[in-house]
Amino acid sequence: MSTPHPAADDLARIPLLSGLPAEALDALAERFETERFDEGHRFVAEGRSGYAFYVLDQGRVSVSQEGREIRVLGPGDFFGEIAILGTGRRTATVTATEPGQVWTLFGTSFRELQSARPDVAEALQTAMSDRLASPSES
Repeated sequence: MSTPHPAADDLARIPLLSGLPAEALDALAERFETERFDEGHRFVAEGRSGYAFYVLDQGRVSVSQEGREIRVLGPGDFFGEIAILGTGRRTATVTATEPGQVWTLFGTSFRELQSARPDVAEALQTAMSDRLASPSES
């Protein structure tokens, strides 16, 4: 059975978050929600409004644009950062290709984090922005 939130140690395994200080990981962990998913689950649809950022803990997802798969993401990868940092519109469709577990940070939780812990929100935002500026192949 899954827990309602990942542990800070779980988040530290994620390349995007691994550089954050322990205190920041603790603050983030309590704001992420854990969700199990089945194959075929659609997380986001291209062009739709977005309100959440996702980190894959287990499983794989397919990322597609205009109906064509552009990459496959697995444990440790993330998606949805553009909708939180940018326009709020999804730039791709993301669908589970196998069962798994994801950690979700909703936009409202991110905004609460910005108010309560601006240092942590800024560190996360910087990490996501850096990743967008130099995307790695998945």
